[in-house]
Amino acid sequence: MTDFGAMPVGNLMQGKRGLVMGVANKNSIAWGISKQLAAQGAEIAFTYQGEALERRVRPLVESIGMDFMVSADVTDDAEMDTAFAAIKERWDKIDFLVHAIAFAGKDELQGSMVENTTREGFRRAMDISVFSFIDSAKRASALMPDGGSIVTMSYLGAERTVPSYNVMGVAKAGLEASTRYVARDLGPAGIRVNAISAGAMRTLAMAGIKGGKALMSTGRDWSLLKEDTSIEGVAGCALYLLSPLGQSVAGEVIHVDAGFHAVGVPDLLDNS
Repeated sequence: MTDFGAMPVGNLMQGKRGLVMGVANKNSIAWGISKQLAAQGAEIAFTYQGEALERRVRPLVESIGMDFMVSADVTDDAEMDTAFAAIKERWDKIDFLVHAIAFAGKDELQGSMVENTTREGFRRAMDISVFSFIDSAKRASALMPDGGSIVTMSYLGAERTVPSYNVMGVAKAGLEASTRYVARDLGPAGIRVNAISAGAMRTLAMAGIKGGKALMSTGRDWSLLKEDTSIEGVAGCALYLLSPLGQSVAGEVIHVDAGFHAVGVPDLLDNS
């Protein structure tokens, strides 16, 4: 039996094929998006890096009736060449790309950014978190002769300071700027490029940030909806952007964080 969890089932993505980059486990944002796309009829290829990650992700992929996985280290041009060549050989063309890849060293995701950011750490964070998006968009667009849609994942730390987010906030700011420039370059080819700024959720990425649990509870308590960001909400937004429903939307960064981004002063004080 195919496992779509609580995802709405339909046919918005029927006949659509695409690539999802960044599934790490069942709690990954990329996995929630993948389940929603599959529930709406999409065929999906998945990238992984290393045998350990392949073993972890393959059962998830098979649980939604998929089997197409390719190795892709985003820091290795030759491996990226091979991965996209494999996609072209199997499908010839694709309709969408989901990029959910980011990295910064654990030591740099705590305390002072000024004190803890190294030159090599900065380069690595920008390479994996930002350049990989530009590079993947370039490669994917070559397989979108009829147009398509590309979505990447950001966070509020790109716009405002967040404790311990540090160099990753700078990288996400670069990612959001890149979204606009890539949208400009690929727009004439009918390829829509957007980003989703998701609220703090229980993912591997958040676990790597000192104080990540506090970020999640603060997000809930201070948000306009007074609730946690849901993976279903993020997946629904991705479906909107990747499907025909997202027609005419390009260069956007859409917040899916229960309204947390809109709060200036939290409504936690007694105003009586």
